[in-house]
Amino acid sequence: MTEPVVDMRGISVEFPGVKALQEVDFRLFPGEVHALMGENGAGKSTLIKALTGVHPLAAGEIRYAGESVSFGGPAQAQAAGISTVYQEVNLCANLTVAENILLGREPRKFGRIDGKAMRARSAELLERIGLHIDPGSVLESHPIAVQQLVAIARAVAVDARVLVLDEPTSSLDVDEVAELFRIIRVLRDEGVAVLFVSHFLEQVYEISDRMTVLRNGRLVGEYATAKLSRIELVSAMLGREMGVLEEIERRSGTPGQAFLVAEGLGRKGSVAPFDLEIRSGEVVGMAGLLGSGRTEVARLLFGADKADSGRVLVDGKAVRLTGPRAAIGVGLAFSSEDRKGEGIVADLSVRDNLILALQAARGWARPVPRKLADELVAKYIELLDIRPADPDRAVGNLSGGNQQKVLLARWLVTEPKLLILDEPTRGIDVGAKAQIQKVVADLAAEGMAVLFISAELEEVVRVSDRVVVMRDRQKVAELDGDVGVDDVMALIAGGVDHGVDRGVEKAVVS
Repeated sequence: MTEPVVDMRGISVEFPGVKALQEVDFRLFPGEVHALMGENGAGKSTLIKALTGVHPLAAGEIRYAGESVSFGGPAQAQAAGISTVYQEVNLCANLTVAENILLGREPRKFGRIDGKAMRARSAELLERIGLHIDPGSVLESHPIAVQQLVAIARAVAVDARVLVLDEPTSSLDVDEVAELFRIIRVLRDEGVAVLFVSHFLEQVYEISDRMTVLRNGRLVGEYATAKLSRIELVSAMLGREMGVLEEIERRSGTPGQAFLVAEGLGRKGSVAPFDLEIRSGEVVGMAGLLGSGRTEVARLLFGADKADSGRVLVDGKAVRLTGPRAAIGVGLAFSSEDRKGEGIVADLSVRDNLILALQAARGWARPVPRKLADELVAKYIELLDIRPADPDRAVGNLSGGNQQKVLLARWLVTEPKLLILDEPTRGIDVGAKAQIQKVVADLAAEGMAVLFISAELEEVVRVSDRVVVMRDRQKVAELDGDVGVDDVMALIAGGVDHGVDRGVEKAVVS
């Protein structure tokens, strides 16, 4: 093994009131693909931004090519040979492929851009990664997968020694991923060090040589990929050990008839076609790592994203979920995991936030009467113990747990028949979490169907009658009966151990 091209030692990064990274070590060697693993908030992006000069260090040292460095920003890091390709293609769609590859570094002749030389140089770079497209073609004329590869060609145009790929496969299909991996291997074999960030376990095991795992801003460990099992990786990421997780008593109930049935529902580049049935009076839990396809399933069921395969039946009748309003019209409600971006309207009052969905269902030409609004707001503030009990307070001034309760109340006001909850307890305290879990159980007991999505396996097992397991944007298992946390974790990791198939109704595991 040669000396590392990147050697980060004791890296700490702090934001006001937050220690994002605490004494993290990271090494990256020439000619390797190194996966950076960890759940949401583990510190992966912060570590990359510390390396490329976006975030200043509170402590620690970065050594690059054997020398101590402190980059002033991504441009300076790129000039030194560290190029980053992000999940969202950060190029100019209206320019040609050649113009994008050499943007800011165009060859010139007599003081003017030499178009012929630019196309020739771009063709060489495209040939290097085996991408056969016309350098003179407009970038937006190509699919996202090709645009992603053009971004890589731009990255290697500066003779990059380090290539950082941040979730590069999130919008690619199987064939496109295979092409990307072919190019990664070409660059690796040329001696480029590739830092690969992904939530797809199968892809990580296919392409990476080594991996570093972070959890809660701290280093868990550095491993050879071939020597770390999927179970061990998931345990390291989640901070739980197989075999020592205690069983949690599950809610019992008697579900009614099927309310919603999805048959072969899917969306290319989002989630593979899946079947799903949710019965009235039943809580169906959905488990999986971040990026496994949980949220994508919820958005398809609610019409927030348009499916390109399959169909949905509600109460036995096929429905066209053309958008959220259509979904609300047939009795569906969806509380997004993005509380700030897609949930609360921070500057509006608790009252206005709480009746927002009901007003949308009625249409803006039929405003909710003030008396009815006051009655509903008072009812749900008391039911959910929203604090402070002030309907006129701006919801942005409430704690995270109480904001989450307002969101839950918003949808309960519409009296849905199916409530889809995506990470309803993320980032809230234990007391608020327990209250929301109890409300979910009570709603199911009263006959409501609930789809409960959470990254916390103990929580999923505790509140659910059945558990659907997602991995790599596919439904891989559906468990019923005596389900334990270890069972779910094993399926997330990609295998079934002795006893894991206990109570499995349907399971497709590799």
